[in-house]
Amino acid sequence: MKALSIDAPGALSFVEIPRPEVGPGEIGIRVAYIGYCGSDLNSFRGLNPLVAYPRVPGHEIAGEIESLGTGVPDGFRLGQQVCVLPYFNCGRCNACRMGRPNACKHNETLGVQREGALTAFIAVPHQKVVPVEGLALRDLALIEPFAVGFHAVRRADIAAGERVVVLGCGVIGLGCVLGAAARGAHVIAVDLAAGKLAQARDLGAKATVDAARLDVAAAVTAMTGDDGPSVVIEAVGAEVTFRQAVDLVGSCGRVVYVGYAKHPVTYETRLFLMKELDIRGSRGAERIDFEAVIAEMTKRPGIGDRVISRVALFAQADEAMRAWEADPGAFTKIMIDVRSEPHG
Repeated sequence: MKALSIDAPGALSFVEIPRPEVGPGEIGIRVAYIGYCGSDLNSFRGLNPLVAYPRVPGHEIAGEIESLGTGVPDGFRLGQQVCVLPYFNCGRCNACRMGRPNACKHNETLGVQREGALTAFIAVPHQKVVPVEGLALRDLALIEPFAVGFHAVRRADIAAGERVVVLGCGVIGLGCVLGAAARGAHVIAVDLAAGKLAQARDLGAKATVDAARLDVAAAVTAMTGDDGPSVVIEAVGAEVTFRQAVDLVGSCGRVVYVGYAKHPVTYETRLFLMKELDIRGSRGAERIDFEAVIAEMTKRPGIGDRVISRVALFAQADEAMRAWEADPGAFTKIMIDVRSEPHG
């Protein structure tokens, strides 16, 4: 099969890889669409410390079941549309034993520590396959990144009526907006790009702050008064927004980090104590988050049209990655149409 490979930082090529066998308990999936993730871009840029080269990227997956291995339980059928939980946990570490496999110390994610799905066909354990009915096949590749945002919302314990600031309106940040709005929160979205703020409003943000034009702290204070927001979710992964989250959140509030900064961050640590803050990390997603996203997208089937910036042919997958690297702010989500390649 043909696959796209990140051979080294800045280097992409199309390569031939073997078609995997479908083993007992596994499901063979004909890949239809792959969404490019920020981790894929960081791997291309040489900024992902978890990846080894060469690596086939792709963990935001939409596909159809092509074959069933022996021992696969009822509920799966040929031709069924599915997305995939791309995380592989060890089952032995303390996080796994606590029932939090997304925080596994030895996690391997498709396209990062394992070969990804930017190719024609993959075989995965049936426990990783999530059937989806009633959504456009293309949009199934949005479920995983949205689920990462929904997991951050769940980590924040957001309740109806709370004022929530989401810093960053990439797809994961938009997932945070969608998830918090679904819980009845008053969401304030912050980003540098006017187009992404418009998308946040479409997905349920009550207010937005254009950080390219406005003082974010002053704008948030004007909207929330002296109390400030109950929750701030950082979905940028930059030193300035890591600090900004602590500065913005109100007393006794919660800060959730779903992005991570590439360099050490210096804090005014007295704010942790004076505000008595809860600081929480959020990693990946669990099946419950996938199911919550599917339920919300089913209520609003046009979300993909609002969020997807470009659908590129498989033969354009390398060019699309380079275009994203050259102008990240121009794209919210790039999808690769894997079906456009006659893989056989």
